[in-house]
Amino acid sequence: MRSRPAAMALAAAILSGCATMPAADAPPLDGTAWVLLALPGVELVASAPATLRFEGGSAAGTDGCNRYTVGYTARAGAIEFPQRGASTQMACPPDVTRQAQAFTDALFGARAYRIDDGHLQLLSADGAVRATLAPQSQALAGTSWRVTAVNNGKGGVASLVAGSTVSLTFSADGRAAGSAGCNQYTAGYEASGARLRFTAPATTRRMCPGEALMQQEQNFLRALESVTTVRLQADRLEMRNAEGSLMVSAQRADRR
Repeated sequence: MRSRPAAMALAAAILSGCATMPAADAPPLDGTAWVLLALPGVELVASAPATLRFEGGSAAGTDGCNRYTVGYTARAGAIEFPQRGASTQMACPPDVTRQAQAFTDALFGARAYRIDDGHLQLLSADGAVRATLAPQSQALAGTSWRVTAVNNGKGGVASLVAGSTVSLTFSADGRAAGSAGCNQYTAGYEASGARLRFTAPATTRRMCPGEALMQQEQNFLRALESVTTVRLQADRLEMRNAEGSLMVSAQRADRR
């Protein structure tokens, strides 16, 4: 018969071993999108949210500084990200860079995951929480955006003319409206999941001050008509055409 201390040690070992096991009933991740809520020991930078989207065997998003794409495997609560992938190479302020590195370390150090109270938790091999993420809403109705770049119709995406503002607001009644940079516009829209379509925009008829502004407005209105998909990641929105080309990128209107 085992002594009491030995039995207690055995029970502790069993419990410890259970803590390292992935949650076998964890739901599949494909098709879900998340925004970073907490990193142990790291104060998050509110103006640089990190995101994570699972889609078709790839994980993608922003670490708060750079955009990334990496493969992943997930099954029965176990998860792993290989330490290779694609990423932009922007330089960011020190606090954003620290957060980005900590988030990247959390991804590559994850070995299991679970959904706890609606939040995604990435766990290390010993069961410690490496990162906690909240669901990223994909709803457009009631959101407002400042356009940051528009497809120029020549195979490229251009930043806005200096001093100009292009805006986009989605109402709950299926109407989109805003400023095209010079004229006001309105259009119907239909959104379902990642799919998005606009009807031909109707605009006011004001003459734009300058050829560059007029051309930008025409490019934006044409871009809206060609949009077929949309993707929201934290405070950013991307709209693409059927070929996957970026047509319009925007940032939430309450961000600076």
